[in-house]
Formats: sequence, C-alpha cells, structure tokens
Amino acid sequence: MGKRALIVGLGIAGMSAAIGLRRAGWTPVIVERAAERRTGGYFVFLFPQGREAAADLGVAGHLHTRNPAWKEGGNTWALYRRGEPKPELGFLDQDQAGPAAVLRGDIEAALWQSVTDAEDPVEVRFATTPAEIVQGPDGVRVLLDDAGSGARYSETFDLVVGADGLRSTVRRMVFGPHEDYMTDWNAMVCAFQLKEHVPSFAPTDTIVVPRAKRAAWVFGFADHAPTTLLTYRTDDIQKQFSGSRTEQLRSVYAGMNDPAVRHILDSLETAPDVLFDSVHQVKMPRWSSGRVVLLGDAAWCLTTYSGMGASAALRGGAALGKAVREHPGDLDAALDAWETGLRPFITEEQRIAKIKQQRFVPSSTPVVVLRRLVLSVARRIVHRRRAAETTERPAPVLTGAGPASGNRS
Repeated sequence: MGKRALIVGLGIAGMSAAIGLRRAGWTPVIVERAAERRTGGYFVFLFPQGREAAADLGVAGHLHTRNPAWKEGGNTWALYRRGEPKPELGFLDQDQAGPAAVLRGDIEAALWQSVTDAEDPVEVRFATTPAEIVQGPDGVRVLLDDAGSGARYSETFDLVVGADGLRSTVRRMVFGPHEDYMTDWNAMVCAFQLKEHVPSFAPTDTIVVPRAKRAAWVFGFADHAPTTLLTYRTDDIQKQFSGSRTEQLRSVYAGMNDPAVRHILDSLETAPDVLFDSVHQVKMPRWSSGRVVLLGDAAWCLTTYSGMGASAALRGGAALGKAVREHPGDLDAALDAWETGLRPFITEEQRIAKIKQQRFVPSSTPVVVLRRLVLSVARRIVHRRRAAETTERPAPVLTGAGPASGNRS
C-alpha cells in the first residue's frame, strides 16, 4: 500500500499539502472541523511566490484573479482628517510581477477543484477532528471524532499534517500549549464583505483611512463586491472579546466621522460572515516532530499585515510534496529538507511584517505623517514609470476563464 497522510484542516494550507502529497504518490485524507466547505472570503494578496506554487500544484488554471485595470490617476485613495481623498500608492500599483488581487475563497475554490478531481479525488471527512495523536515506530495512531455521527474511531497514518490554523489543535496536542508559540501583537482585525462600495467612489477603488492606532480599509475588485478591513492597536486584548462586537468597534472608532468609516460600521450590522480576531505570529524552533508536521498558520502565522499568508501556505504545501518525492522512503530527510528550504523565506516575512503593520495601522501620529510622505513620493515614482508603459494594467497572467464556481464571496 502507498503511504497515507492525515491532513487536519481544509484551508489553503491543508488542500495545498494534500495536492502536493498526492502528486508525490501518497494517499492523503483530509479531516475538517466544519460540517461543510467554507466558501466565504476577504481580500488576499497573491504574490509571485504563491502564483509559482499554484502552478507547481497544477491549480493555476483554475484560479480567478480580480485586479482592477491600472489607471494613471490611481485606484487607491487615502482619507486624512480634512476628509478630501488623496491619491495614494496602492498595493497593486506594480507591474505584472506584483501581487494579484483575489478573495481567499478564490484560492480555496481552485484547490478544491483539484482535490475533488474525478480521476483522483482526495477523501475529505467533514465534521471530524482529532481527539488524540500517538506516535509509534510504524506510524501515527490518531483517534478521530465524527461530530455528525457521534462516532469515535482510530486510524494509523504514515504522516500527520497540522494545517488547522492559528490555534491549531494538532500543535497543541503534539508540541504544547498555544502560549508557547503565539506572540501577541496587541492588535485586532475585523474583515468582511460589503454589500456595496462607499458612496462617491468607483467600484474598483481602494480606500484607506489611516489614524494613529486605528485604521479602516476598503478593497475594490474588478468583478466583485468590495471587502473591508478594520484594524486597531490595543493593550487589552481580552476586553475586545467582551460584549457586542459591533458596539466594541463603534467605541474604538468613535470620533472618526469619515463617511467611509460610518459606511463600514453600518454594514457590519448585517454582514453574514465576519472575521474578528486578535493578531499573533506563530514562532517555532521546528515545524515537525517525528511523523507530525505543521503547515501554514499553524506553523508560522505571518499575520494579516504581511499579506503573504496565502502565498506561504501554497508554497509550503507544494514544497512538502516535492520534498517527500525527492526523499522516498526517508521521511526524516524529507521533512528536514522541506524546513531547511522554507525557513529563510518565512523568517524574513515574519521580520518585515512589523514594518508592514505601520502601513496598515500606524502606531502614532508622527508615523501617520511619515507614512503619508513616504507613500506620496513612492507613488509619484511608480506612477510615472507605469504611465510611461501603459494607461491600463491587465491582471497578472494566471486567471482562469471566469470566477471560480461555488464561491459566494
């Protein structure tokens, strides 16, 4: 029999690992806590590293990207205290080697299409979680709970992949408590889809309202309703989870009377799918222990501010498949090679995430001013170069023929 891998988590990291291992000749099985596949999503940057990994996994042709056409006047606007929109350097104001605009659900839909391939589908068990993980000389025995049927049963695998997010169950069971690895950034994020864009702005516009220790973003797409991100700094994380989420955010953003902020907060009242969470990085001295390996946010969460989470998850899954393919019969060597190759990239992205955080949510009023000056100069340079090349910028060459099926947001 071929080697079997249990993958915990049906997100980008988990499906990438499943595809990578399947391409290496393994038989992956995915278990997912939720009762069905989540198809919602908010704004995600897909960087060249992620696009390359998507190609390596064979899913690039299924991936729909949503970059607005570049225009000389710009697609990104900043609203400072005087309220008048000022053009600002956008994340997408680069050439085709830059990031692609996608929804998290776009990436997951592309991966899902490969996972459920009729010729070689991956087994997926919903409403199922690991209750116990025990390593032995011949494999990993996993006790699994099926919430749908109420059954508890045991299976043995050659490898267990924990791709179950920031607060990973696999990490806690095998490596120790969350507080040993989760670094606290004293910040919060809230992300969701808007039904309609902020009045008076074009559907493809991106808007940022930067203030000291709090900021609001709206991300416009070429062919989808916009999504929004509220993010702020706080010294009391626990307090943020007490009481009504909406009232908490209204309190934090009190005094920011900008129409864009009011529009976002009013939209929050009826938003069906909202991410509201504290910000952490995960730092670990090693991502594997015996036959158990962590991947994605479970191993190295880069934070929302890095913008590289999806790209790193894709790259991690593709690299894992390549490593086991290149070291058949020697799992220890495969995991060593995988981590050695990936660790420098992750370390660098974790390091610069603190710098990127200042762009998303400045830590003080002087930083707001510095941020505005730096981005103003950079915008003039970038837009002068882009205007000389073309008046319209096409999306990065990766997108499939149309929107990914089954994606609601």
